[in-house]
Amino acid sequence: MNKGFETLAIHAGQEPDPLTGAVVPPIYATSTYKQDGVGGLRSGYEYSRSANPTRTALEECLAALEGGVRGLAFASGLAAEDTLLRTVCRPGDHVLIPDDAYGGTYRLFAKVFEQWGLSYDPVPLGDVDAVRAAMRPNTKVVWVETPTNPLLGIADISALAQVARDGGARLVVDNTFASPYLQQPLALGADVVVHSTTKYMGGHSDVVGGALIAAERGLGDELAYHQNAMGAVAGPFDAWLTLRGVKTLGVRMDRHCDNAERVVELLAAHPKVTAVLYPGLSEHPGHEVAAKQMKRFGGMVSFRVAGGEDAAVAVCDRAELFTLGESLGGVESLIEHPGRMTHASAAGSPLEVPADLVRLSVGIESVEDLLADLTRALDF
Repeated sequence: MNKGFETLAIHAGQEPDPLTGAVVPPIYATSTYKQDGVGGLRSGYEYSRSANPTRTALEECLAALEGGVRGLAFASGLAAEDTLLRTVCRPGDHVLIPDDAYGGTYRLFAKVFEQWGLSYDPVPLGDVDAVRAAMRPNTKVVWVETPTNPLLGIADISALAQVARDGGARLVVDNTFASPYLQQPLALGADVVVHSTTKYMGGHSDVVGGALIAAERGLGDELAYHQNAMGAVAGPFDAWLTLRGVKTLGVRMDRHCDNAERVVELLAAHPKVTAVLYPGLSEHPGHEVAAKQMKRFGGMVSFRVAGGEDAAVAVCDRAELFTLGESLGGVESLIEHPGRMTHASAAGSPLEVPADLVRLSVGIESVEDLLADLTRALDF
């Protein structure tokens, strides 16, 4: 029987403990496991870098939520990205990335993998023809964020999956902003989904983690081999915290979306705001694609402020309920200036973000309080 998303979030990979009947998977705080004779492993566990029951529960749950065959949990989103790229690419290969990619992802390509011999080109992923034209014979990965961070750009996953297949490349989708509750990239043709589970999956700003979910078994096994060989795995307590957060992902995302829609209404009518970036707006580039492939439009909102960079920074400084901080996807609302904070590493590059841009991660607080806080911050 096919189970609903919320049911999978609570039960997938999380059977009651067979020893005690505990309904919550235990935190297996152990590095090693007793063997029943040399090579006699109990349920396949020998060393917690290779596998840990708490991490297994999370990985099975993540695979179920994304509709994949293999889920893998890592110490951070960038650790997941690093493992994926070193699994599927070799020196001399080429990758296409968004022309407004997350700053940490850009830094990984520009400062780490370029020295390893992996070349890349930023492309506007909303333009399928431009992506097709940028493909090379040695392009191995088309790397997609949709929505992108922080400009909320939208890419057509199904169309890009076909472009990647035609070029003999894999389509990788960073689904962090949408979460599997709002978007299912593997069902749309992606080969791998990437998450920073620090964000919406964990949902409480109390744990750092990452994940990969593969669409087919062979690639999943390759990724698992490299996960063990490279070792940047999620610890048992981190896995447990993420699993706890995942249980409420559906209800949290509904509130994030409800609140974000009200925030967008306020910003669109405010005289100090020159532009609002949100996929739910009919005028937003890619709105129709987002409406086709997303259940709703998410809790991330960006906007541009009249008066330039200093005015944008002033809005960030004046907000009180919106906490000034990096990251996103937690129950609390956050505000940041991408140009000076999360995307500082892209300064001076083709991926540099506008200096007057402010990014919001809209939380699940009482929405009237959030609207009042933004109004105060903007009325400088």
